[in-house]
Amino acid sequence: MKRVIVPIVSGVEEMEAVIMIDIFRRAGWEVVAASMDERIVSASRGVRLVPDAAWTAITPCEFDILAFPGGLKGVEALCSTVPILETARSFHRNGKLIGAICAAPLILHRIGILYDRRFTSHPSVRSQLPVSGWTDSAVVADGNIVTGKGAGAAFAFALALVRRAGCLVAAEEIARSICLAN
Repeated sequence: MKRVIVPIVSGVEEMEAVIMIDIFRRAGWEVVAASMDERIVSASRGVRLVPDAAWTAITPCEFDILAFPGGLKGVEALCSTVPILETARSFHRNGKLIGAICAAPLILHRIGILYDRRFTSHPSVRSQLPVSGWTDSAVVADGNIVTGKGAGAAFAFALALVRRAGCLVAAEEIARSICLAN
């Protein structure tokens, strides 16, 4: 069973967070939505999310996948949070799977791992990312990094992470069970 950390902080894009958490749990994975000490997270559109754990209560290196939802205010907060940046660096260094959707590729850029690879993001943050690898695709998988364009790509993004983790049958079964057209 895969173990996934989904960091959530105030300003997170709720659709992206909830859809990826749901899809990963449908895949039978252990998912921990971890916050930076917030007991209730106020998402970008005012939806209130209850995290599973505080970041300080988990041991990130024990997880297999790190998946960042977007939401510009939340991403900006994560970009300045040292434990988040250190965890992302460690996951990348160890070849673990990392996902980032919407504005969240800014976190990956902050730690310098987007150069020499293909990726996507929400168009509103494109100018803050390396020009050479950016693509207008809904989802891009390059090595151990999967990126998604925005909330409209949340299902495809989450399913791409499931596939990239080697769970091809689970991804197809999930897509079929939620009536997602391919």
